[in-house]
Amino acid sequence: MAMAPSTSSDPQFAEEVPGGHVDAAELRYFVMALFFIFGGITSLNDVIIPKLKELFTLSYTQAMLVQFCFFTAYAVIGIPGAMLVRKVGYMRGAAAGLVIMIAGCLAFIPASQTASYWLFLAAYFVLAAGVVIVQVVANPLISLLGKPETTSSRLTFAQAFNSLGTTIFPIAGSVLILGSLAKVSAHDLTGEALDAYRRAESAAIVHGYLGIAVALAIVAGAVWMFRNRLPVEKHGDTGGFAGFDLLKRPRFGYGALCIFLYVGAEVSIGSLIVSYLMQDHVMALPEQSAGKLIGLYWGGAMVGRFIGSAVLRVLNPGIVLAFNACAAIALIALSVTSSGHVSGYALLAVGLMNSIMFPTIFSLACDKLGMRAADGSGIINVAICGGAIVPLATGAIADAAGGNLGVALVLPALCYAVIAGFGLFARKSAAQA
Repeated sequence: MAMAPSTSSDPQFAEEVPGGHVDAAELRYFVMALFFIFGGITSLNDVIIPKLKELFTLSYTQAMLVQFCFFTAYAVIGIPGAMLVRKVGYMRGAAAGLVIMIAGCLAFIPASQTASYWLFLAAYFVLAAGVVIVQVVANPLISLLGKPETTSSRLTFAQAFNSLGTTIFPIAGSVLILGSLAKVSAHDLTGEALDAYRRAESAAIVHGYLGIAVALAIVAGAVWMFRNRLPVEKHGDTGGFAGFDLLKRPRFGYGALCIFLYVGAEVSIGSLIVSYLMQDHVMALPEQSAGKLIGLYWGGAMVGRFIGSAVLRVLNPGIVLAFNACAAIALIALSVTSSGHVSGYALLAVGLMNSIMFPTIFSLACDKLGMRAADGSGIINVAICGGAIVPLATGAIADAAGGNLGVALVLPALCYAVIAGFGLFARKSAAQA
């Protein structure tokens, strides 16, 4: 993979800091580790949702509040996060994000001890706030570490490590968290017995996030040690955040909308997979077995990103994006109109089609932003709040349709249709558009 040997030639980076700096290769490894971490944490929500749905006897709409609170953080923290990164730099910004993520993990302790669903939702918001800041750092940084013409390929390759995390975490989480589900159901309990059951069963969630907190602390310590080893960074000096004017650019505005829709569609499907595969007319799987198959959904994205990083070097990124979006629609249609293993695996295969979408939309939308890359990344991270809105709407459709998840999947399919249009619109470079 042809990448620039160092960051010193990029306009975002000026002179070296006395005492040395890390070269581009080392920095890419660091950024890929960040992609792995926040990808895994985000996908773990798909395992937690059915757990909390059972513990707190929730409707699909109420259960989707997990994703709503998690991804609302992108809307609330995206802009302040971009401003923070512009002020303190990439490495210090990443360290701050990791510390906030640790605080979010620790917040699961009082949520479990009080058996409060609302405290769980608050913990998810804090955790996501840290993820947002880390992602504000990661996306533009990996985009800058190489030749502009290979940005889509490079970002797709980095996103493959995000998918590695999203593949591993749900499998482990299904064993540790869904595996602890007791024979008794929350529907059969009331009063103190119900609260005791919720505390006992949610302990598995707490243990999992405490383990994550320890790992995050180690990474945060390493990031802080290297905080002065980057070249001095230069960002667009606009005083306060003035990035919203970027939305006036049709290419960037359309791309930001597609990030909103893509994340919403991806999260909606991931959140419903366990319940979908448990349906009698699909695969009639027990909860833990269905949870383990989430790894196929995210694993498809991982494989597709490794393949896509090579494909995008020889094929037009916009055309590839449009093709994948259309294929996702076809797979959803096949899933909802069939039954058994065909229905289940068709929906899981949408993960493969998702593979190149986020990095390709991001790179196409942010093409030629230059020193305003951090501002563009802040706006894009706000657009990720589609993961809050679209899943909640999908859950509401499922409830309105009497629990018919096939009907609810029409909304993600419509999201992919808009994305296909963007691929065709942005198939030419920003200079030509």
